[in-house]
Amino acid sequence: MNLIFDKIHTFYAAEKPFVAYRKPNATEISGFFMNDDALHYSKNYSESGFVFAPFNSEEKAILFPDEKAEFFQEKIDFKFNNSLNEIFISDNSSKENHIKIIEKAIDSIKMGAMQKVVISREELVFLENFDLVAVYKKLLSTYKNAFVYVWYHPKVGLWLGATPETLLEVEEEVFKTMSLAGTQVANSNENIVWKSKELEEQQLVTDFIEHQLENIANSLQINKTETIKAGTLLHLRTKVSGNLNKNSSLKELISALHPTPAVCGLPRNTAKEFILENENYKRSFYTGFLGEINFNPSQKDKKETHLFVNLRCMKIDKNTASIYIGGGITKDSIANKEWEETFSKSKTMKRVL
Repeated sequence: MNLIFDKIHTFYAAEKPFVAYRKPNATEISGFFMNDDALHYSKNYSESGFVFAPFNSEEKAILFPDEKAEFFQEKIDFKFNNSLNEIFISDNSSKENHIKIIEKAIDSIKMGAMQKVVISREELVFLENFDLVAVYKKLLSTYKNAFVYVWYHPKVGLWLGATPETLLEVEEEVFKTMSLAGTQVANSNENIVWKSKELEEQQLVTDFIEHQLENIANSLQINKTETIKAGTLLHLRTKVSGNLNKNSSLKELISALHPTPAVCGLPRNTAKEFILENENYKRSFYTGFLGEINFNPSQKDKKETHLFVNLRCMKIDKNTASIYIGGGITKDSIANKEWEETFSKSKTMKRVL
């Protein structure tokens, strides 16, 4: 067993907080292993360490402070044996309810209240003989180009995920972000064709990011939209980069971007209000963000931030996994098709159980 997996197993068994993660296409796993089980929160994103923030930006972000943790990094060969014998049964009882919420959202959009809103749901998967390290290894080997993590705090819970979406990368005053929207199942036998609904949805997200950054950044560069693959799904992605103004802070930059229209909607506040009132569960850290903040293990004086949107994730509570899936709703959405899209997305996470 690699040392990092041994530490994950030991800390989880001892109910001690930790996070282990691999950045997209990296060859090593990093981890913060906490000295105590106190709950620390970020005040203004000026601290150094690992942050885990919820969807609702009015709630506090949990911080694993650098100075209160052992930081560990290890090169890993990701060719693991993936033959897991988990048995699970899904609870799909939310279909009718989910379709009703989508129909309500479409009506609201057609009446002009919103341009877009992201509606999500929670699906429960009942597990037998859950093995944390085995599931995490399968995530790592299945999603090479994603940010793959396991995060645990005894006072909060156990989360795992493999997200394809970067919220923000900052090095000194230079930052990079992306808009990610539109989804279809990957099929190697066909040419990739994106419909107007997905292309419009992607453009809305890109336009939002550009508008939000106008007053706090300069030298904005918006790249050409491209198709990327995450597991069995394809997404549209547009990379955006720029320089943070001298008088602007990391907190302002995060607040400008989170939550993005890719996980919330437009206008942002109206969409967020609709989500909080109509989704029949609490998103918690799903569609929040997580990652290193003001941290560089090799050069302590060089501050870098790498934050990822918490998509393709699940929370484990004893022998039940909560899988979270959603989709962007616009005026052209068809409720049944949107349900089917969430069903396709749920398979992505179920593959590793």
